[in-house]
Amino acid sequence: MSEGREASLELLRSLAPLEGMKRENLHALSRKVTIQQMPAGRLLFKQGENDKRTVWVIGGLVELSDEGRTVGLIKGGSNEARSPLVPGQPRKYTAKATEDINYLSIDSELLDVMITWDQTGSYEVGDLQAQFKSGDDAGDWMTTLLQTKAFHRIPPANLQAIFMRMQQTQYRLGEVVIKQGDDGDFFYAIVKGRCQVTRETPLNKAGIKLAELTVGETFGEEALIADAKRNATVTMLTDGVLMRLKKDDFRELMNEPLLQWVDDAAAKEIIAKGGKWLDVRLPSEFQNLAIEDSINVPLYFIRLKLNTLDKNTPYVVVCDTARRSSAGAFILVERGFDAYVLKNGLTKANVPLRRGTS
Repeated sequence: MSEGREASLELLRSLAPLEGMKRENLHALSRKVTIQQMPAGRLLFKQGENDKRTVWVIGGLVELSDEGRTVGLIKGGSNEARSPLVPGQPRKYTAKATEDINYLSIDSELLDVMITWDQTGSYEVGDLQAQFKSGDDAGDWMTTLLQTKAFHRIPPANLQAIFMRMQQTQYRLGEVVIKQGDDGDFFYAIVKGRCQVTRETPLNKAGIKLAELTVGETFGEEALIADAKRNATVTMLTDGVLMRLKKDDFRELMNEPLLQWVDDAAAKEIIAKGGKWLDVRLPSEFQNLAIEDSINVPLYFIRLKLNTLDKNTPYVVVCDTARRSSAGAFILVERGFDAYVLKNGLTKANVPLRRGTS
């Protein structure tokens, strides 16, 4: 299986249900889709699978079978091939390439979000593109954001309002976007360029590098959610363009729809089913008092430590009051994790605690 050329607008417009999408939105989607190839004899998917993909046969012949019995043949370019191949999950049939084929495959959730946005958003991608010298950058950025798991959970009306209220700002190489210790005022998404996230410590005044961010990535949410000072500095590594959303708009349109709050009983049930407690307080706080069997990733290190966490594991995020934990959970959810916030925090939690000796 290999990837080939980018899918053209003409090709996408010939497929259902893509044919009804606005040109600007379809163009943004086309930048995320390529025509892939598969040799004869290989399986596209098996009966009973939940692969969460929407697939179209572009060229070649695909056999559909039910427990080994052929139920259909789909030829690329035919009228039947305009529709997705065996839609629905789990798969009703097995799909096998009986000759070399070309096909398209799109994440089903992304497709649903894009079609919903296309049909409900009166403020179109094209309106945002007009703000840029190159419309492609806006479309690519918006598609990237819509592709993240977080945006799948935001109501379409909120998405429309978010893109309408975001403000475009330009920055130069070396310019500081947010500074550690300042009050939080905006949430940012990168349209062009790259940024570096650093945190100053008593032993390192120059700052420890926490992360490098690029197009489609976001930052600035911690201080807005926790109503606290900025816990890191973000500096431009290149010239760039950022979109920013005011604090009140961010809280109303993004923060509340994304956070999943749980009480003690619901949290314990998640843990009993394989979830983990994630404590985002400082190590000194964690050592003094913590939930039994919890893991500690301080909030300001959470981006740096994402690769140590498992996206297949649900996390119940905790701190003393739920302020920092709500910020931590937002970052996790925004990046595709299944995260929950323990209501009221550790101070009022009825969960097993261990106490340190210090």
